[in-house]
Formats: sequence, structure tokens, C-alpha cells
Amino acid sequence: MDTPVTDSPAALGDFLRTRRARLQPADVGLVSYGTRRRVPGLRREELAQLAGVSVAYYTRLEQGQSHHASQGVLDALARALRLTDDERAHLRELARPARARRRPAVRHDTARAGVRQLLAAMTDIPALALGPRFEILAWNRLGHALIAGHLDFDSPGRPQDRPNAQRLFFLDPHTRELYPDRDKEARRAVSSLRVAAGQYADDPQLAELIGELSMKSTEFSGLWSRHAVHNCTFGSKRFHHPLVGELELDFEMLQTPDGSGQGVLMYTAAPGSPSEAALRLLATERGPEFRVLEPERP
Repeated sequence: MDTPVTDSPAALGDFLRTRRARLQPADVGLVSYGTRRRVPGLRREELAQLAGVSVAYYTRLEQGQSHHASQGVLDALARALRLTDDERAHLRELARPARARRRPAVRHDTARAGVRQLLAAMTDIPALALGPRFEILAWNRLGHALIAGHLDFDSPGRPQDRPNAQRLFFLDPHTRELYPDRDKEARRAVSSLRVAAGQYADDPQLAELIGELSMKSTEFSGLWSRHAVHNCTFGSKRFHHPLVGELELDFEMLQTPDGSGQGVLMYTAAPGSPSEAALRLLATERGPEFRVLEPERP
């Protein structure tokens, strides 16, 4: 099982090894002479050749013994490994010296009054405020009904039992039934958490969350070991809701501009679609409180 500690010196090496393992020589224009390989993917010397660095230097980098890789070396490795934009950003985060990448501790553990008012004003679409650890800081009535209607509506305002989107997805049996595309959504969840782990490597609560999920969910631990990285800020999701059945919704995650790492997640349905009708029905099923949304006072 991969280590759950986000600030591990081995994190960079683990990431490089998993990216190296997914490439074959033919994928990068190298000739393979049919000799048996003990491990899948490119050998260290092949990747070093492609990136234009010495095998000894690359080996030290992968073993966590070198902490000062230049931007040029990182770019060369990213090109050789065919990294995506999100993976390139993650590589840079992991390769920075610990002091340079250290960020202030996450202190914004509540949604600002303006964010809560924004959520309350969006009466026709499900919306949530998420913290950098994927904790749910606030939601509107429809967001609560869509994602976790079995939980107390006021629970995001209580730190001791505040729901966390990642914990709900992997550990909550009610949430498990909500996503018919379970495998796809699990990969999305873990790859997004990988991004957060690189950005907030010194956050103890984030490390604790990753450790908990690794211990309690074999599904999570298996995906975490793959080191997939993707910042999932938009797309579409399918839901199988216990009250209104099937929905297909688009989602957008907008970051707040205050540098807190918080974001507002919104779901919308195509106009005139069955999913739009299902959202209207969900509001009706959950009662008239959808039309009277009093924002929490600061």
C-alpha cells in the first residue's frame, strides 16, 4: 500500500516510478530488442536518455536523494514521460524543496458569509462550498438533497461532524449507491485528492484523511497507489438518486479569490432535459423549504 503521508520524501520517487511504468519503449520511439523486463515500463536508463540527464542523477532523484532539480530537468522529464498539464504541475510541487513548497496551515474552516449567501440565492441548482480538504463547509437545500439528504442539513456548520466529500464517497453506504459510474467517479475523487496532497503537503488533517481512507477502503488504497493526478474542476456526472431516479448533471468548481483553497461546486442540468425535471421534482419532494433559504449568520 502506498504511504498515506503527503509530505513523504518518497512521494516524488513514487510518482516518477508510476509514470515510468505506464510507458513502453515503443511509446517513446525507443527500440526494444525483446529482452525480458523485470518490471513494466521504461527502465531508468531509458528515461534518463530521453530526458538528457545522467542515469546516476535520475536514480538519485527517484530515490529521494536529490531535492534541487532545476526547472529545465523537470520539464525534460515531463516531456519524456508524456505528462498532462495537471501531472506537470504536480511534479513541480513534489520536486520543490520542503521549505519552498510549504504553505500556511489551512485556517479557513468556515465559508464566508458572502459564499453562504451566494449558495442560498441559487435556489434552482444544487451547490456546495468545499474546503481544500474536500470538507463540505456549506450547501444549499438542493445541494444537500442531491448529495447527502440523509445527513443533518446543519452538519457543515459543526466542525465535529462536518461531512467530507471524499469520506462520504468511499466510506458512506448511502453515498455508494448514488453514483452508477462508481469506478469512474472513484478515479476522479482520488486523482483530485492527489492534487490537493501535492499543494498542501504539510497539512496534518489532510494527511489524516488520506491515512483513514487508506486503512478503511481497499478501493481507495488501490487507486491511491497508482498516483493518478487530475484536477477535476468541470465535467458531467450521473446520479442514481433514491427519490427521483436517474440524473445526468454538468458540474463546475469555481475557486474563491481569497487564496483559502475553498471552492463553490455547482451542478446544472441541460434545459428541457429529464434531469432538469428531476431536479424540480427533488425540490418538490423535499418540501417548501427550498424556497425559503435563510443564509447562516456569521
